Amino acid sequence: MSFSSQAKEELSSLKTDKKCCAIAECYGVLLYCNTFSAKEIRIITASDSFAERLPKLFKKAFSVNFDKVPKEGCKGKKTFYIEDREKLKSIFECFGSDLDGILSHHINFGMIENECCRASFVRGAFLAGGSVTDPEKSYHLELATAHHSVSREMYSILLDMEFSPKETTRSGNSLLYFKKADAIADFFTSIGAPVTAMNVMTAKVDKEMRNTITRQINCDSANTDKTVAAAQAQIEAIHRFARAYGLDALPEPLKDAAILRITNPEASLSDLSMLSMPKVTKSCLSHRLKKIMSLAPEE
Repeated sequence: MSFSSQAKEELSSLKTDKKCCAIAECYGVLLYCNTFSAKEIRIITASDSFAERLPKLFKKAFSVNFDKVPKEGCKGKKTFYIEDREKLKSIFECFGSDLDGILSHHINFGMIENECCRASFVRGAFLAGGSVTDPEKSYHLELATAHHSVSREMYSILLDMEFSPKETTRSGNSLLYFKKADAIADFFTSIGAPVTAMNVMTAKVDKEMRNTITRQINCDSANTDKTVAAAQAQIEAIHRFARAYGLDALPEPLKDAAILRITNPEASLSDLSMLSMPKVTKSCLSHRLKKIMSLAPEE
């Protein structure tokens, strides 16, 4: 099951006790479904849980049944139809619209004045026209509708809910979308899917932790490479000096530093300073090795 399907399953499990919230959720469904016109209502969904919720939701909201429903046990996408004119008329009138006078859809804000109804409306919109990617892969949630005016008005609703969606179009549909994990998690919390919201944030934390570990490993690896390269350059310089003059030509402190480096080729300067006898600081040891490198003849 996809992450989007899991989210819709959680949302579809919510009880809708108030009729006003049932109507508001149906309103969101209709404005974001496949067809909502004076001739028919057609809702197509691949979500089994949403398909199971729809008949009960419409019965509670409008006291109507669908004219056509999917066959019991059918797989894949499921289609629900209402074509009966009297049913369509009662639904349109419920939203304050005239069945014969519809030119374009607009949201009747009076239907979603209450906070609970507004959340139900957005939930219905997501169930019918929304999708979300697996947060383990990327962060993207979108609401798609064929009605541009509805999308613009939904934008205002989301702003009132303290969200800041982005807008675009695709294949003739108007889209509102989020690309940040925090916004997606807050969106699901606000419409009644706290488990989905928690899963989004858990995925974000896990991803950030993996990125931090990767950066640390890369940093450690880079530092190790630098240490090895510096040690190799010092050893080569010591060998050049030894071939040209012999190590005994070095002052005693430089000679000790040279022997210490040759006998510990992979040690860092910090490690070498701990091994030195008598003890010297890291900066002192670095200075002595640089001195040897400056004295060594070029090949």
